[in-house]
Amino acid sequence: MDLGGGAPGPGRPALEEEGIQALQQSVGSLLASYGWYLLVACVAVYLVVQKLAEKRSAQRRNRPEAAGAPLEPDVVVRRQEALAAARFKMQEELNEQAEKFKEKQRQLEEEKRRQKIAIWESMQEGKSYKGNLKLNQQEIESAASASSTVPKPKPNKKPLRGGSYNPLSGEGGGTCAWRPGRRGGPSSSG
Repeated sequence: MDLGGGAPGPGRPALEEEGIQALQQSVGSLLASYGWYLLVACVAVYLVVQKLAEKRSAQRRNRPEAAGAPLEPDVVVRRQEALAAARFKMQEELNEQAEKFKEKQRQLEEEKRRQKIAIWESMQEGKSYKGNLKLNQQEIESAASASSTVPKPKPNKKPLRGGSYNPLSGEGGGTCAWRPGRRGGPSSSG
């Protein structure tokens, strides 16, 4: 192979020889500029391909059925039965939890109904229903402490200001008071 810039060979025309020389120069300049980067990139791609091939072969070794090895029908049947039994057990647990929840809801509704009836009867007798309400709330709280689903009521807090405070009145505050502006609009001079 003639790499030099000599005369074209007997079988090659001059145009083809110039094309080969231009290709050699462009490839040579590319390798001179980016040779190390290309070498590192090729090595990195090679290592990634090797890692992926190792993972794929390890997966094939771990799963013989995926590699095409025939499975025994007994093994398949046992797996399916175990899966069905697990699903059935989970469904039974879910149904049991749903029944418990419905029973608690029924009990709460019954307690609310009883409380409303007691309030109505006390109102018919002319008594204050607030006393009965407090007693019923105490009963509900004692029932709620047994079951953790009902949140506890928050304790009563003191108000921050007295009942006579009104920020718009100008009274009760300090020296600051709000007063509405004039009604003249933007040009009140005329």
